[in-house]
Amino acid sequence: MRTSTVERITKETQIRGKLKIEGKGKYQISTGIRFFDHMLELFTKHGGFDLELTATGDLDVDQHHTVEDVGIALGQLFAKALGDRKGINRAGYFVMPMDETLSVVAIDLGGRPALVYSDLVKVRLVGDLQTELVHDFFDGFAVHAGANVHCKVLYGRSNHHKLESIFKCFARAMKFATSKDARLKDQLPSTKGLLEGTTA
Repeated sequence: MRTSTVERITKETQIRGKLKIEGKGKYQISTGIRFFDHMLELFTKHGGFDLELTATGDLDVDQHHTVEDVGIALGQLFAKALGDRKGINRAGYFVMPMDETLSVVAIDLGGRPALVYSDLVKVRLVGDLQTELVHDFFDGFAVHAGANVHCKVLYGRSNHHKLESIFKCFARAMKFATSKDARLKDQLPSTKGLLEGTTA
């Protein structure tokens, strides 16, 4: 079983997390931002991971530090749990309808961070979450997971559905990218013989 723990303590946030990649979609998540919790719960359930994550941040200042640092911590959890990344599929994508909304997310766990993000959300808040910060969450994740992350809402009406479809896509793309191919169990998924930015 590929598992990891992370503790990230700064003057702005205190985050503790525990991840099991081969999980059952179980979660215990508390960030102080309820809609953000909901998105992380969706991610955990649809990815089939187990995730415990608590974050205490300076929400009296702004949500930015909390949302971005949770992305960083989640990226670190996956980077640690994946280890040398031998045998993983490495890349995955998913297209997810959410009623009238359609989104696509593509992931490459090749070790090099990059983010392309477009959610078509035009409102400041969805629930209690500052929507512009979702970009910062995925950026923190991409850098610290060593991943290319491409997220795009193709069309939709409901801003809630736009964000929810992205997180569901993200989960299912990660589920495939992190899963192992038994035929390639001793091999790095790269013709270079190494993955940039990883310990391999």
